[in-house]
Amino acid sequence: MAETTYFPRRLILGGAMISGVLLALAVHMLGARYGLDLGGLWRSDTTDFMPAGAAIAWWLIATVGFSGGYLTATLMDSAVSGDIPPRMRQFLIAVAVLVLAGAGQVAASPSSVPTISGVLTGLAALGLGAVMAFCGAHFALRRA
Repeated sequence: MAETTYFPRRLILGGAMISGVLLALAVHMLGARYGLDLGGLWRSDTTDFMPAGAAIAWWLIATVGFSGGYLTATLMDSAVSGDIPPRMRQFLIAVAVLVLAGAGQVAASPSSVPTISGVLTGLAALGLGAVMAFCGAHFALRRA
């Protein structure tokens, strides 16, 4: 009987974090295109306490980062033993490529947001996505 091999935990954690961060950044870019801008939190020209679009953007980026890290860690942990059917693997690859291609198209278009504000919101999305992807991957590896 063949022995089951496992990926090192740090490799799974690193891969899951990268995947979660990329998905969180892709959702940030796609959301900014549709008016869900993180920069709404720092605007002083609005009379609202907190714009709803900014709050939705924060929660959306955090959710996608966490679930992306969690699902990637779970899939990488079970993929080495061959538990993932080939059709499921192909479907997940196609979804990831389409999301990242859409984000690339959005990133290539000119932005209406001022440069410094765009950089700050991008860094905030990167940080939030990284923390949430780490948490999702950590919980997935702890459960496995």
